[in-house]
Amino acid sequence: MNVKPPLRNTGHGVGAGCPRLEDARYLAGHGRFLADVRLPGTRDVAVVRSPVPHGRLRSVRAPDGVSATEVWTAADLAPLARQLVATSKLPGYRAAALPNLAVDTVRYVGEPIALAIGDSRATAEDLARRIAVDIEELPAVVGHRAALADGAPRVHREWPDNIYATTSGSVGDVDAAARRAAVSVTREYTVGRQSPLPLETRGVIAHYDRTDDQLVVWTSTQTPHLIHDTIAELLGMPGNRVRVIAPDVGGGFGAKCTVYPEEIALAAVATRLDHPVRWVEDRAEAMVATTQGRDHHYRLTGHAAADGELLALEADIVVDAGAYSVHPWTATMDASMASAMLPGPYRVRNYRYTARSVASNTTPLGPCRGVARPAACFGIERLIDDLAHELGIEPYAMRMRAMVGPESMPYTSVAHKVYDSGDYPEAVRRVSELIGHRGVRARQRAIDPHARTRIGVGYGSFTEQTAHGCLEWASRGLAVTFGVEGARLVMDATGSLTLSVGVQSQGQGHETTLAQMVAEVFDIAPDRVAVRHGDTAHTPRGDGTFASRTMVMAGGAAYGAADLLAERVRSIAAVLLDEPPGQLRLAHGSVVGHHGERTLPDVAREFCLTPDHVPGVEGGLDVTYYYRPEVQTGAFAYGTHAAVVQVDLDSGEVELLDYAVVEDCGTVVNPLIVDGQIIGGTVQGIGTALMEEIPHDTSGRPTVTTLGAYPLPRAIDVPEIRVGHLRTPSPHTVLGMKGVGESGAIPPPAAIGNAITDALREFGAWIDRTPMTAARVWAALDRAPAPGPPHAPVDTGAGGRAGAP
Repeated sequence: MNVKPPLRNTGHGVGAGCPRLEDARYLAGHGRFLADVRLPGTRDVAVVRSPVPHGRLRSVRAPDGVSATEVWTAADLAPLARQLVATSKLPGYRAAALPNLAVDTVRYVGEPIALAIGDSRATAEDLARRIAVDIEELPAVVGHRAALADGAPRVHREWPDNIYATTSGSVGDVDAAARRAAVSVTREYTVGRQSPLPLETRGVIAHYDRTDDQLVVWTSTQTPHLIHDTIAELLGMPGNRVRVIAPDVGGGFGAKCTVYPEEIALAAVATRLDHPVRWVEDRAEAMVATTQGRDHHYRLTGHAAADGELLALEADIVVDAGAYSVHPWTATMDASMASAMLPGPYRVRNYRYTARSVASNTTPLGPCRGVARPAACFGIERLIDDLAHELGIEPYAMRMRAMVGPESMPYTSVAHKVYDSGDYPEAVRRVSELIGHRGVRARQRAIDPHARTRIGVGYGSFTEQTAHGCLEWASRGLAVTFGVEGARLVMDATGSLTLSVGVQSQGQGHETTLAQMVAEVFDIAPDRVAVRHGDTAHTPRGDGTFASRTMVMAGGAAYGAADLLAERVRSIAAVLLDEPPGQLRLAHGSVVGHHGERTLPDVAREFCLTPDHVPGVEGGLDVTYYYRPEVQTGAFAYGTHAAVVQVDLDSGEVELLDYAVVEDCGTVVNPLIVDGQIIGGTVQGIGTALMEEIPHDTSGRPTVTTLGAYPLPRAIDVPEIRVGHLRTPSPHTVLGMKGVGESGAIPPPAAIGNAITDALREFGAWIDRTPMTAARVWAALDRAPAPGPPHAPVDTGAGGRAGAP
C-alpha cells in the first residue's frame, strides 16, 4: 500500500520540525542503557581474549579451587549452544563457523577464548587474568595483498586460499566503448579500516527466569528480533521461551546489527545458572572485538568521451573482511554492495567488474555506517575528477554531463538498481553555488606561487540505496533476507495511542518521527502517541534498524496501521453522529461530520466502556499492519557534497575551510532530524576522510586500541556544514519517503580527497587512500613525479545546465 494523500500543513505531522520527544528524558538523565539495568543477584563477566592474531590454542585451564560455574570455555559451551555459521548462496562461497569461544585456533587479536564470572567486574577481571591460556603463535595474514599472495598462510586451514567468495559481471561492450574513448584513466584507491565507534559500547545481560520458564537477554543491539531468532536456534529452544530486550541504545552505526559470540555465550551460560550474568564491553575491547568497517581496495579504469560522457567503467575490487564471516551479513556484503554501487549516479552503460572478499587475521568486518558506499563513492568520484582533469573539464561540469537526468527517471542502472526519482545534476549545480565555486577558483589564481599553502575545491556525488527489499538481499546471497516491517497501533479508553514497532532506535529520533506518521493521520500532536520498541515479547516482528530503512519501512507500517485504525474510529463515530463513515474526517483530534464532532477520547470512551452505545461495530481498537515497498531494490536518496580545503605544503596538514551539502531524501518527515542526520553523518565521514584508521603491524597486531590513539573529528576540525535540500518524492513508498541515515557519511572522503588533489594538482600529486593524514599528504607531494596541469578551467561541457556558478 503506497498511500499518498495530500499532506496537511498541521504544524505537527509529516513535514513539521518537531523537537525530539525522547530528548526530555535523556537530558534529565532518565534514559536506561544496558549498563543502567540492575537485576537482583547479577554477577559480572570478563572475557579472556586472544593476544595474538593467529595461533594454535593448545589449552585453557581455570585456576585451582575455582568453581566450574565461574570459568567457561568452548568445551563447556559445546553441549549448550551450536556455533554460528554465516551462510550465503553466492556461488563458490566458503563458510566457516564463528566460534562462541575459540575451539582450537585463534584468528584475530580480541577473539573470545573464555568467560570469567565474578561478583563485580573487577573480581571477574582478576579471575580472567589467572586463567592459563597456552597459544602457539602461527604466521598471520596481514592485509589484502598478503591474503592473496601465492603461498600465503591460510586463515582457515581447510580452505585452498584466503578468498571467501568472488563475484564478477560484465554489462554492455566495455572494449568497444574503450576504443571510442577520448581518454582512459586507470587508478588505484584505498579506504582504510576503521571502527564504527558508537558512544555506548556493546553489552549483554542474560537471565533464565524460572518463574516464566523463559530466557531473557538484554543486549545493546539494532536488531532485537534477529538476536531472538538466532539465540533460539543455536540453543535449540522454542522461540516463545526466549525474550530479547534492547533498552536505550547509545549509537550503533552498524556495529550492533550483527549477532556476536558474546550474545550466544552469555545466553547459553545463563541457562545453567541461578543468577543473571552481565558483560559490558570496555573501550579497549571494543577497538578489537566489535566488528570493524571499510578496508576496501579498488583498481578502476574509466573511459570517457571528449565532452565528459562516461562511456565505460572497469573495476577490480578487493575487501579485507577479516577472520570470520559474520551473521547474517556474511563476509561478502561489502564487496557485493561495492560492485553494485560503484557506478553511482552516472549514465554508464558498459561495466565490467570483479569483486573479491578475502580473509585475514584481523577483526571481522561488519556493517559500518554507509557500508560499502563511502569506499565506492571515493573510488568513482576520485576517478571522475581525474578523468575531468585529463579532459580539461571542470569536475563539477563533467559530473552534470555524465549523470542520469531527471527526464530518465525512473532509471535502471547498469547494476540493475532502480533509481526512482530525482534531479542528480541539479544537486551538483546547487552545491557548486553554495560552495562559491567561482570565488574559490579566483582565490586559487590569486595565491602567490611561492606561498607554502594551497587551497582546493572538490565534489563528491552519491546515490544512497535505502530500504532494500527481500529480493535485493537475496540477490547478494544472504540466507536471511529483510524487507518487511510491522507496526501495532492501539487506542485505549482515554483516546491515547500506543505504537509498537520492531525497529530499534539508536539515537535517530524514532519516537518522534514515527509518532508524526500517526499524528499525520489523526491530526493530533505527536506527544499524544507513545512509541514502544526493543522488546520482542511486546512488539510485532521487525527486522531492525539498519540500511537507512526505518522511516520507509516502519514509517510505512505505522502510517498503514494508523490508516486502518482511523477507519475503525470513523465507523464508531458514524454511529455516534448518525452519519456515514465516508462523510467523516479526522481534524484537530476529533472526528468531524456535518452534524457535529466527537473528540477521540469521547469516541474511545463510548466504545470501550459503553459498547452498547455503538452496536454493530467490530470490536477492538488495536490493529497490526505489515508493510513492504513495491520496488525491491530500494528507494534511492542522492546528493552532492562540496569541500574547500587548505593544504600546508611543508607539513601536509589539511584544514577544512568550507563544506556544503545538497541532498534529496524525498518527502521529509522532520527537517530538524533530517538535518541532524546529515550533519552528524558528514562529521563521521570527515573522520573517515582525514583521521580514523585501525592499522596493524607486520605481525597482525592492531597498533591502535584506545581512543587516545584513535583521533576523531573535534568541533575545531569541522566548519559550519551548510545543507540545501531537493525534495523529490519516491513513487514507490508511502508518502514518497526515502532513507537518510547514512547519506551524510558517504561522500565526505570523496569530496575532501578531490579538494586536496585539486589543491596539489600543480605539483603532480594526488591522493589515493584514506585517511588522508598529514603524513600521507606530505608523502604524496614528495613522490609526485612531475608538475601537473593547472587547475581545470571553468567549462561548459555539461551543456546548458552547466552554467558556471
